[in-house]
Amino acid sequence: MTARSAAGVWCAGIGVTALVFLATTSLVTKTAAQGAAPDYAALIAAPDRSDADRQADKRRDPVPFLKFAGLRPGMKVLDMGAGAGYSTELDARAVAPNGTVYGQNPPDFGERGKAAFAARLATPAMKNAVSVQRPFDDPAPPEVQNLDVITFLFFYHDTTYMQVDRAQMDKKLLAALKPGGLLILCDHAAMAGADISVGKTLHRIDEAVVRRELEAAGFKLIAEGDFWKHPEDARDFTTQRPTGPVNEFELKFQRPM
Repeated sequence: MTARSAAGVWCAGIGVTALVFLATTSLVTKTAAQGAAPDYAALIAAPDRSDADRQADKRRDPVPFLKFAGLRPGMKVLDMGAGAGYSTELDARAVAPNGTVYGQNPPDFGERGKAAFAARLATPAMKNAVSVQRPFDDPAPPEVQNLDVITFLFFYHDTTYMQVDRAQMDKKLLAALKPGGLLILCDHAAMAGADISVGKTLHRIDEAVVRRELEAAGFKLIAEGDFWKHPEDARDFTTQRPTGPVNEFELKFQRPM
């Protein structure tokens, strides 16, 4: 090897080392900005939570969901189908004080729901939350990118009977996440093989349909929860007027690295 070639190899090695150092430093800095997982039970027990939210907790314990989602301070989160903001506030408390939560509702969301979300948004617990009024199939503003987590709770089934391009929606969700980012989706379970029409009639959806559609968009299923399961559910009644416990599935998808 000549002196010139040896020098070239040495310089290349230094360059690779520098790149590895910079990448590692960036990762460490970002991880440091995102704190350790909070005490989720303490967040739920916070005295400033509303009585209505505490009543909602009785239907399904939110602590296992927060643990499953792994929300931590400093994260950027999009909450799909935010409604009046119950789940948005859960997310906001978990990523505070330096994280941000975007609560998405469609532009044609009802006035009563808009007013309820606006009232919640004015509370101290929501100081790190932002209202996003955009369609389901184009949910994230251009500046909202590299999200850590997307939560999508009990609303995917509704998009089956709305004017929503679900294939486009799922691809947009994938694009809004950072590589390795997570989509946490929970919904009311329909019978295996049930037609998509049960989304409107029973407000349920076959878990296999959700998996198939999201995997087609490029998501990878990496975990399943069992904390809101009710196998005794006959799955033959509407979840809007339940006659017993409702079986609900919990799925964790990832945008590949």
